[in-house]
Amino acid sequence: MSELSAPAAAAATRPITLAIDAMSGDHGLEVAVDGALRVLAEIPTLKLILVGDEAALRRSLRGHRHLDNPRLELQPASEVVAMDESPSKALRYKKDSSMRVAINLVKEKRAQAAVSAGNTGALMGIARFVLKTLPGIDRPAIMSPLPAIGGVTHVLDLGANADCTAEQLVQFAVMGSAVVTALHGVERPRVALLNIGEEEIKGNETIKAASALLSSSPLNYTGYIEGDGIFLHPVDVVVCDGFVGNVALKAGEGVAKLVAHFMREEFTRTLPAKLVALIARSVLRALAKRMDPRLYNGASFLGLQGTVIKSHGGADALAFANAIKVAVREVEQDVPARISRLLGSAIIPPPVATVAAK
Repeated sequence: MSELSAPAAAAATRPITLAIDAMSGDHGLEVAVDGALRVLAEIPTLKLILVGDEAALRRSLRGHRHLDNPRLELQPASEVVAMDESPSKALRYKKDSSMRVAINLVKEKRAQAAVSAGNTGALMGIARFVLKTLPGIDRPAIMSPLPAIGGVTHVLDLGANADCTAEQLVQFAVMGSAVVTALHGVERPRVALLNIGEEEIKGNETIKAASALLSSSPLNYTGYIEGDGIFLHPVDVVVCDGFVGNVALKAGEGVAKLVAHFMREEFTRTLPAKLVALIARSVLRALAKRMDPRLYNGASFLGLQGTVIKSHGGADALAFANAIKVAVREVEQDVPARISRLLGSAIIPPPVATVAAK
């Protein structure tokens, strides 16, 4: 079990209600329902509101023999946001989509968080429009943990903001630090800026300005880090703009698939290799489990006046369940309030132009 999922059941010490966009993702309703029922079985204080086609949800729950579960509520929604749909179109024309209704439930305080595996751009656009950003935050950011030596490294932004100012990168650092402290108990998370080198002269002007701002902040800023450092775990939070972050994320996923492909090729190439694979089967299974992306599923939309968790669109029931657990933990730790308190501690230094002039 991953570092993220293991403490989830113990974390839910008080009643929590989550809104689940049950129509989202590549595999639709069955994955959402199966994942939801798995988490309900683990966390007795949890209540879930399944949002979507009510008739389809009833059929699915009847098949799972959970139609009368008192900790499940159905909230009808007549529309679905497609995975390739324009975010602006989804925001403007699909006001009764399962995604929009789930986020509305958070706004109305009927749910404390929303979980969706749907269109990332639409989810961010709707969440930002409905919930608004926290005071002191210009733009929300997407953060997710990535497996690393000795634990996980939290990286943000992973695609919400292709271009960022130095001040916005500092805001990302604040949000990432607050989450790592809340979810992992790290008092002073180590924060680094993703860059093309660790030397002070490396990087563009935005990165250099952000580094100057972070150096004068109360955060535990350690300087620059290169891409390989994400997986070596020398820091807890890696900050970058969404363009770079998404490329790093996809590159990491690709390398993992490449290694798995090469290992399968080599272990099946000859009879002796097959025998070695048989002997090493338990080790290979343990390795696959540690690298299983399903155990790290659940990206946080940080900087909003509410909690929204994005599951991978291709998630299966196990992965979707882990995204729900991330939402449980963030609600239990009241992550938006923690971010606000950290922002209120004069964490954001003067504008970048002032620092650069010095």
